[in-house]
Amino acid sequence: MSSSSACLWSPVRWARNGAVRLAFDLLTEGADGEPLLMAMGLGANRLWFPDGLCRTLAAQGFAVARYDQRDGGESTHLPPTATRNPLSALFKKRGEAYTAEDMADDAVAVMDALGWQSAHLLGVSLGGAVAQRVTLRHPERVRTLTSMAAVPGDVAGLQAMRYIRMTTLAKFARMKFPDTPDGAIAAGVAVSRLLASPNRLFDERAAREAAERNVDNGVRDQQAQGRQIGAQWHGRPISAITRPTLVLHGADDPLIKPAAAKAIASRIPDARLVLLPRVGHELPEPAWDGVAAELRGLADTTRTRKDKSATAPPKG
Repeated sequence: MSSSSACLWSPVRWARNGAVRLAFDLLTEGADGEPLLMAMGLGANRLWFPDGLCRTLAAQGFAVARYDQRDGGESTHLPPTATRNPLSALFKKRGEAYTAEDMADDAVAVMDALGWQSAHLLGVSLGGAVAQRVTLRHPERVRTLTSMAAVPGDVAGLQAMRYIRMTTLAKFARMKFPDTPDGAIAAGVAVSRLLASPNRLFDERAAREAAERNVDNGVRDQQAQGRQIGAQWHGRPISAITRPTLVLHGADDPLIKPAAAKAIASRIPDARLVLLPRVGHELPEPAWDGVAAELRGLADTTRTRKDKSATAPPKG
């Protein structure tokens, strides 16, 4: 989690997908680089992307934009449904509020508002599944796909449960905090602790300072989380993805099993799998340089493909 200084990020901007309004902003550093759009996970707002990681990505030649998914952050929150929390949403046969296709189209609406014809995608957790679905639904808008700490984007319900550590999800669903700013801060610290690698010392002071800078009610809004996780995908399987793909996953992820990353990488043609040592369901500072370098390497593959295509002899 990070604070976002006024000079580091553009003023909040807005995109529309039908009745849904989507909040996004653009890093002021490296704004002339290659477009990179980032989506965060279940219930979390865009400020959970650490500023340090974003600056590291900018130094690697990316123009970094991030947005709040529907039912998260400053974006539109939908009316309540019968689904009360993310755990019960996994057992639903269909979503009650919107589809996974709607969430994929949200990302394209943000790209339209940015004036980007195409972009590299980085999605974390639920954002990773969304990024996979964007790549399936709108392949012409995606330069590369990086899915991190995610389940395969074409599974749901009982199929998804095989990749989720249910004890952690149950702890997440049982969290109760007062509906106050202090309650939101306490929730932010608790979520950070729950999702951190058990093989690194948890820095509670840093987590609290970050939570105080980013008072995100989304981490305790279980109804909104239930609507997000309940959104069903009706499109093609991820084996149909043709864009260059990188699959990142924390080796110590306490929420999503690394088996999920292995399944994604095995099903997407030519996908590269990287397990990050001493990383949980998070984006810790020790991993920033490595993550940024992996994204840079992936982006460079598209340049190589273009070069080979330009120099290939004509057929016939």
